[in-house]
Amino acid sequence: MNVPTSNTRPLAVGIVGGRGYAGAELIRLVAAHPALRLHYVVSRALAGQRVDAHLSDFHGELCYSAPGHAELPALGADIVVLALPNGEAAACVEAFDRAGVDPLIVDLSADYRFDEHWYYGLPELTRERWHGERRISNPGCYATAIQLALAPLKDVLAAPPVCFGVSGYSGAGTTPSDKNDPDKLRDNVIPYALVGHGHEREAAFQLGVPVEFMPHVAPHFRGLMVTANLYLSQPLTRAEVMRRFNAAYADEPLVKVLDEAPWVSRIAGRHRAEVGGFAVSPDGRRVVIVSTLDNLLKGAATQAMQNINLALGLDEMTAIPA
Repeated sequence: MNVPTSNTRPLAVGIVGGRGYAGAELIRLVAAHPALRLHYVVSRALAGQRVDAHLSDFHGELCYSAPGHAELPALGADIVVLALPNGEAAACVEAFDRAGVDPLIVDLSADYRFDEHWYYGLPELTRERWHGERRISNPGCYATAIQLALAPLKDVLAAPPVCFGVSGYSGAGTTPSDKNDPDKLRDNVIPYALVGHGHEREAAFQLGVPVEFMPHVAPHFRGLMVTANLYLSQPLTRAEVMRRFNAAYADEPLVKVLDEAPWVSRIAGRHRAEVGGFAVSPDGRRVVIVSTLDNLLKGAATQAMQNINLALGLDEMTAIPA
């Protein structure tokens, strides 16, 4: 794919599933990108309505539309982002394959995260694995936070790390359920999928080590926290643990290593992840690490933009606010 220059047109981006929270955030990022333009946004619920009537950050006459999957290849997007519920991406991908049309496709769902033919795009950990693939699977929000918390120590794990997660209710999407009902969440925390959560399997698969994960949803809207409890095969001091994390993420603008444990309220609306705490037991064989990120940004839209920039050969931070 040719990257636009001052003498070429911006690349056209199509978003399928633009009504959801992550899709809306991605629209904002595309609107601010110097090499991209929003070409279409698919939303059956909002079809015919102007995008700028729902998102003040977007300026233009573009309206939401509702083409069928078979119509998507003919719409001419250079880049297609699938922001659909799990299980719905394959029909879109198959439509492009049948038509012989090959845009850069970024899938925000879980559908291709275990597919070896798709690049798994967690750039801080997998950047060197990208070899020109035009199909990119965006990691899950919790799975991103878990992997960032565990990766620098995975070679010294003595047992499966146990990860306790709490997310805002935007992570449950826009389809009504107990997990995104403000009345049921008021003064409450709801546990769910306590064994076998998809992000547990995803993190374990990508890291190559067993992971145990227990997710919960809380009354706040956005932002998540993972507290990871690790048992080590060799004793480490707190300084040694921190050196590993600082070395791993020293050149990563979207991962900040903190001395103290990060807070969800301080990460909401920010594009980076924060990792910190680093509590170490007296014998040096147990470490507790806290990882936070905004589930709609670094956990979804921001990471998708990183992956698009990577695939275009641009600076990964293009259009991503510091």
